[in-house]
Amino acid sequence: MNRAGAGIGIALAFVCLFILGVMPVIVDSRPTGVDALSFALFLSLWQLLAACPFPMAERLGGRPGLFGPTVPRAVRRRTLAILLLTGGIFGISTYLYVLAVETAGPVGTAIAIQAYPLFAIVWESVALKRRKTGLELLFTALLLAALYVLVTDGTGRIGGLSPWFLVALSVPFLWSIAHVILREVMTRTPITPAQVTLARVLVSVVVLGVVALVGVGPATLAAGLARPDVQAVAALMGAVYYLELIVWFHAVRIIDVSLASSIAVPWPAVTMALTVVVLGEPVAPYQIAILGVVVLSLYGLLYAGARARRAPVGAG
Repeated sequence: MNRAGAGIGIALAFVCLFILGVMPVIVDSRPTGVDALSFALFLSLWQLLAACPFPMAERLGGRPGLFGPTVPRAVRRRTLAILLLTGGIFGISTYLYVLAVETAGPVGTAIAIQAYPLFAIVWESVALKRRKTGLELLFTALLLAALYVLVTDGTGRIGGLSPWFLVALSVPFLWSIAHVILREVMTRTPITPAQVTLARVLVSVVVLGVVALVGVGPATLAAGLARPDVQAVAALMGAVYYLELIVWFHAVRIIDVSLASSIAVPWPAVTMALTVVVLGEPVAPYQIAILGVVVLSLYGLLYAGARARRAPVGAG
């Protein structure tokens, strides 16, 4: 990877930082009377609407991506199977994201999602055999300690364990699995980020649609679809979420998932500020302190990773 390419990937990751900070606030501002599952489906439908034009524009512009004439049929089938799997994972995680913001709050969810680089590091180490240095492990331990304090609501006692924080923690866990898989697909096949995003959202809509029809029923879904106030927030969230996805997939096509996610570390600070200013909700002092430790540990991971990449082959 040359410096210019890495610079573009890093810049895109910083764009994701600001978008990610806004998203929990949008979800938390949704009107009352609409459940998390219905809202997750509505925002995914708007995402799908936003995602459709870009792959078509690419094809008209001579960029067929995965569907080019030189792509072997076996590669295309295998890639589509992976997109089906990861799309299902993203569909479930979208519902859990909305549910987490509703139950753990926008700030708690924002900080919980900071475990994403940790999970990405684990999956890159296990699946891709990328060994981590002692310094990286040290900062990882610091991150785990901070998240433990947060998951116990600042008490440090197992008795104070918040089940809703565990729901929030499941979101970055699922994201990390799907993103690490998709990055390998994007670096090994000609599929474009726009095609990846469209497939991801399309499968998510199908999965969430089936689950919502069974879980809340067609009458509840129809009532939510008929509410302009609900659809306005869902459309905004769908458009913002799509923008984050397309920027993110462009970033991780260039740089490692763990590096991109580490750059986006401070986005809960954006969420905190908007939560106070826009929603008028308080932020606990221990949450601010934990965010500081999380930012320190994740930027430590960023530094340690850069140091490891500069080390000569065979160096300890």
